[in-house]
Amino acid sequence: MGGEKKGGKNGKTKRKSPSKERSSGDAPRSKKPEKNKDEAAEMSEKDQKRKASRKVKTLKTETFESEMEDFVRAPGHVTVKAEPEDGDFVAEKRGRKRVRESEPAESTACSSSSVKKRKKVKEEEEEVRDEGQRVETMQKKKKKKPKEEKAEQPVSSKRKKTKEEIEAAKLLKIKMKEEEEKQRWRWWEEEKYEDGVKWKFLEQKGPYFPPEYQPLPDNVKFYYNGEAVKLSPAAEEVALFFAQMLDHDYTTKDVFRNNFFKDWRKEMSLEERTLITDLNKCDFGELFAMHQEKVQARRNISKEEKQVIKEANQKIVEEYGFCLLDHHRERIGNFKIEPPGLFRGRGEHPKQGMLKKRIQPEDVIINCSKDSRIPEPPAGHKWKEVRHDNTVTWLASWTENVQGSFKYVMLNANSKLKGEKDWEKYEVARRLKGCVDQIRAQYKQDLKSKQMSIRQRAVALYFIDKLALRAGNEKEEGETADTVGCCSLRVEHIALHPKLDGEENVVEFDFLGKDCIRYYNKVPVTKRVFKNLKLFMDNKQGGDDLFDCLNTSVLNKYLTSLMAGLTAKVFRTYNASITLQEQLKELSNMSDNEAEKLLSYNRANRAVAVLCNHQRAPPKTFEQSMANLQAKIDSRKEQLGLAKSELKQAKKELKTSSDSKLQATLEKKKKAVQRCEEQLLKMEIQATDREENKQIALGTSKLNYLDPRISVAWCKNMEVPLEKIYNKTQREKFAWAIDMTELDFFF
Repeated sequence: MGGEKKGGKNGKTKRKSPSKERSSGDAPRSKKPEKNKDEAAEMSEKDQKRKASRKVKTLKTETFESEMEDFVRAPGHVTVKAEPEDGDFVAEKRGRKRVRESEPAESTACSSSSVKKRKKVKEEEEEVRDEGQRVETMQKKKKKKPKEEKAEQPVSSKRKKTKEEIEAAKLLKIKMKEEEEKQRWRWWEEEKYEDGVKWKFLEQKGPYFPPEYQPLPDNVKFYYNGEAVKLSPAAEEVALFFAQMLDHDYTTKDVFRNNFFKDWRKEMSLEERTLITDLNKCDFGELFAMHQEKVQARRNISKEEKQVIKEANQKIVEEYGFCLLDHHRERIGNFKIEPPGLFRGRGEHPKQGMLKKRIQPEDVIINCSKDSRIPEPPAGHKWKEVRHDNTVTWLASWTENVQGSFKYVMLNANSKLKGEKDWEKYEVARRLKGCVDQIRAQYKQDLKSKQMSIRQRAVALYFIDKLALRAGNEKEEGETADTVGCCSLRVEHIALHPKLDGEENVVEFDFLGKDCIRYYNKVPVTKRVFKNLKLFMDNKQGGDDLFDCLNTSVLNKYLTSLMAGLTAKVFRTYNASITLQEQLKELSNMSDNEAEKLLSYNRANRAVAVLCNHQRAPPKTFEQSMANLQAKIDSRKEQLGLAKSELKQAKKELKTSSDSKLQATLEKKKKAVQRCEEQLLKMEIQATDREENKQIALGTSKLNYLDPRISVAWCKNMEVPLEKIYNKTQREKFAWAIDMTELDFFF
């Protein structure tokens, strides 16, 4: 009786179902129905497994349901009560449920049928578990498959491009270039205006001013001596400028810190000045942390957000970045007013750390034509002045407060005004070629003059001509850094050596040139120049002027009398361009490959940069980039060694056999070796080029002192693509030179 109760409702259901089967004409109850019962249980388990796997795979279909219905109703089988579907069902759960149902049978009797049943349940449980694991494995594979397909998709799509499509893309690119050329304003083919006139019509929108300062949020605080201090907006803005630079070397320099603190105190209120007296007690940590978070947030923005920012910037460019010059739409170069900040300067500038104040419309002079629409100033403001001066090329002008220098809004480098100025500059330098010998003969004769002023002028011209020194503009004392040029050299800037390093009459130069770049050079000079320098230095202290009877205006006035438009700067341009041309002629070889030709060009350009003292500090990543390049070179050498050994093996195999396939393999191996050698040579040339250019800035001379027609003619003659010398922006800047230069151009 206890056993019957333990069987429960499920047990009654199982005993009832065979009677239903007998009513339909089956054999009386015996071992056979028991067999059917076991078969039904086995079949139901299979069915459950099938359902489980299909549920995990989410592939249950109407066909499967109809098959299940047919299975349940099939004659000779026991109908099984369908269990409710469970979204969390897995095969292992159902296996455990079967174990629990078999436990009461174990407690009631030890019959052979129950033992068989228990064994069968365990076997089925293991099968279900295996099935569950198989399903999960299949599911993982299915999930991985789309990723693999996605990864392979771009490769397959590239391979599917037909020759016709590639040709069509090339033609489209050529067509776009042609259309761009058609739209280009070919101003160099038009008649020039009379002397002094730069334009006849100029209309603009005015410069774009940076946004106003937004105060710090309440949770970001500035601390002085450990206590939070709420700064006034003006003082807070300047404090933020300093905080943003805490990870830079500038903020560790005494000159920078002292200049900053002095200017910062000027922006403080009286109460703030009384409280904040020591920069070392200031804590900008929270301001710096906020700045770093903003920088990181800008790096992590999504593509969609980047696109929104890009579109907003493009709208600003469209509105403020163009003007109408003689009714042609021209791009403006620097249409944005520089935001306020801390002055950095180049080199060890004595004014680094000073505050660059915010420029207001009241500080700005606007230039446009009388018959144009006058640009509207920002709301609540007015322009300092509106001019209509067509003899200048600037669109807006103001004076910055740190050095008191004039700042200008100018047209882009590829505009007519800039191009005309460049063209004129190089033409004047070319004219100098026709009379430079006479000028040199004259200043050599003047070295013996009885007048001290003429002697000094002759020595200064000698330095400007031979060393490409800048003339050195006059400046008010204390206005800018202690930078000098040829005419403003002091006695302390040179040292005379009758003999040095095997050379006689050597002059040692050591001074700060433009942008606080140190000029250091040891140069042998003629005996006459050496004697004159000794004479100029007699009875003078280190701070006294070397050329006390000469200045730049006197020198340039004399040069203009020798040739129209001649200044000290023209000598610099002439010597730079003529040096490039001579070096290219000496170093270039038509039989070299493209990489070797480019190395020759860079070496010629480097000679000019050294002449003009265009130095730079080695990039911070230089050592790492060189190490990476060397690793690539070593790897390529290994590949070359392997390719050569494979080629050697292929030659051996071909000697012992006349198979045509081996001949084809040999040719492939030869090409592989050749390809590796070319790539290795290219990398080694690149490494040499980088090492030689480590401290030399090639860009300055290329863009400002070298006649672009020399480079264009060299590219045409040496069959080197111009894109290898000038990038797209530079090609647009020198469009006039590219268009007019022939193969036989000679500077």
